Amino acid sequence: MSRSLYVPVLPAKTYARRAYLQLIPSVQAAVMPLWNLPPRTGVSPDVLAMGVRRDLRAVSQAHRHHPAWVDAPCADETQLSVLADALSTDAEASLLRPVTGPDRPEAHQTAMLQHARFTGHGLAIRVMLPGEWDDAVDQGVRDLVARVDPAVEADLLLDLGAVRADRPDAAKESLRALDTLVPLMPWRTTVVLAGGFPDVTAWLLEHGTAVEPRWDWRVWQELNGSTRDYVRRLVYGDYGIDSTRGITRGPSSGNGGPPWGVLRYTTCTSFVLVKVPTGGPDRAPTIRAAAREILGLPDFRGATAGAGETWLRDCARGLGPAGTGNAAVWLQAGTVQHMTYVVRSLRP
Repeated sequence: MSRSLYVPVLPAKTYARRAYLQLIPSVQAAVMPLWNLPPRTGVSPDVLAMGVRRDLRAVSQAHRHHPAWVDAPCADETQLSVLADALSTDAEASLLRPVTGPDRPEAHQTAMLQHARFTGHGLAIRVMLPGEWDDAVDQGVRDLVARVDPAVEADLLLDLGAVRADRPDAAKESLRALDTLVPLMPWRTTVVLAGGFPDVTAWLLEHGTAVEPRWDWRVWQELNGSTRDYVRRLVYGDYGIDSTRGITRGPSSGNGGPPWGVLRYTTCTSFVLVKVPTGGPDRAPTIRAAAREILGLPDFRGATAGAGETWLRDCARGLGPAGTGNAAVWLQAGTVQHMTYVVRSLRP
């Protein structure tokens, strides 16, 4: 298998799994997702266990040939315990790698360390860096690293969280953290994750179309400009076409959402968002017009660039309501387009 070039943080939801499976083999082989299980609060133990196992089973089925990480960063201690049990149940058949971190309960850390020893697949240590580097976090990572069995391969996931215009020093803080963390052990993979996609609101889309800078990609370019020796071994990661807050939403309540959705397209420097209606008599022609707007972008890469572009082309040129999709289809098309483009951008 070729070396992983790209680590997208993906929600354990149907549209994201379908997008991953829709990648062509050469792109899929370069992608190693970090699957985020949604938080499940206020439910009975049986419902919680059923939901976590269903999420794990669905994600695991998508990874019969390539490994991936799985995490529940917003889960409470009870859900983390259920996740540990569910991972152990399928340990022999699954290629999923567990994730823990210095901010997790000690019982969770212990369970993930034991799981890594049992399976031989290793584990990841996810270090959150939402602002400035904190020496207290440094000590927590050191304590956790000291507990890793020498025979276990460990990955470092440095997660910057949301990186927007209000964090101009994000790359510098990343280097401060990496200067401390990289020497701690011979990491199998060192990933820098950041989310640049904005929160999608009616205010953002008040003019129908919004173009937002890819701040996370700018951080990656700045990191690559560093002269530190370890930089050439870093792996790029992002939160795809959802915001860091949006990707951690719980399961849908089934009560519906706003009367509009979004077509999304990733270019070299920007995220393009076009507002579309979810209902009404003008729904289909408005969605097709939005798809044509994206096809008309100077940075549109053509209908054969990937499955996302093909869907946009077919939507733009179709007739009647068929082929205009829904919120899940729009997310799937945007996700597969984004992942395909990122991999091709990262290849020499």
